[in-house]
Amino acid sequence: MSHWVVVLAGGVGSRFWPLSTPARPKQMLPLISEHPLLRDTLDRLAPICPAERTLILTNASLVPSIQQLAPEIPAENIIAEPRPAGTAAALTWAAREISLRDASGVMISVHADWAVGQPEGFRAALLKAAEIAEREHALVTVGIVPSRPDPGFGYIAPGEAVGDARRVKKFVEKPDRERAAAMVADGFLWNSGIFVWRASDFLDEVRAHTPEVAPALASTKDIASFFGAVKSISVDVGVLERSAKVLVIPGDFGWDDVGTWAALHRVRALDAAGNASSGAVWSVSAAGNVVHAEGGDVVLFGVTDLVVVSRPGLTLVTTREHAADLKTLVDNLPAEVRDRA
Repeated sequence: MSHWVVVLAGGVGSRFWPLSTPARPKQMLPLISEHPLLRDTLDRLAPICPAERTLILTNASLVPSIQQLAPEIPAENIIAEPRPAGTAAALTWAAREISLRDASGVMISVHADWAVGQPEGFRAALLKAAEIAEREHALVTVGIVPSRPDPGFGYIAPGEAVGDARRVKKFVEKPDRERAAAMVADGFLWNSGIFVWRASDFLDEVRAHTPEVAPALASTKDIASFFGAVKSISVDVGVLERSAKVLVIPGDFGWDDVGTWAALHRVRALDAAGNASSGAVWSVSAAGNVVHAEGGDVVLFGVTDLVVVSRPGLTLVTTREHAADLKTLVDNLPAEVRDRA
């Protein structure tokens, strides 16, 4: 079998304001290493899939930037979505592209903006999932072994054994903290968004279970018509929750979706006082802070658990606790501040 990688690289990532902008969204930012998250993602996947079998789905406005960031990816493999229409439509179009080029191709779907602490373990899990998908003709997801009861993630309940995988009993949307703790105790896994399947098998399940997308798949041949005809729905709701062919395997390789500035405290290297810093940052009697400096030096003195983001002409100061609610802040800012490029 041949492996194909699909990298979902659309969206803006508004929870990383003021650094993220429509022209430079989250996946194009160097939030973990000195490279943008998308570059880290492609480098992490390169050992198991060549550039010619790597597809990137993104916004039309980002195509030039991605071509510059990833010149090894063929131009025809950088696919501009005409409009946001949910992950079911995006992955259906990607599966269609793969099936046209490689009828037996196995599709590995990931997002461009994750942190992965153990790349070799990540790749091993993807290859195992691909082997199971090929053997069982199943839709396979890699569920992350939880390190904490986090209400920011969806959860997966593993069911009966199917070979070296488990059938998915149910998906659970983001719970409150108390329910998350109970699910972790019961052996639930985090829903990572890592999906692996034969492209043809996935398309069969879309045709059988996803009326929001299936008619467009049958009646349209070009991407503009397809995205114009589909109804927006996530792949979790539109396909996986409706299919009886979904399996899960556990993964434990330091995965994090890096959803907020505060999440960087989990994935960046910390100094002796527990500060996660990037750029020219000087800390005295300061602990537990997240600092990202692109607009000159940042000096912290006598403060704890802050998020400080500095870029030329604009600085954000909040707490790690409030960092998850940046949308409230952004919605209340005047446009000349909120939309500053």
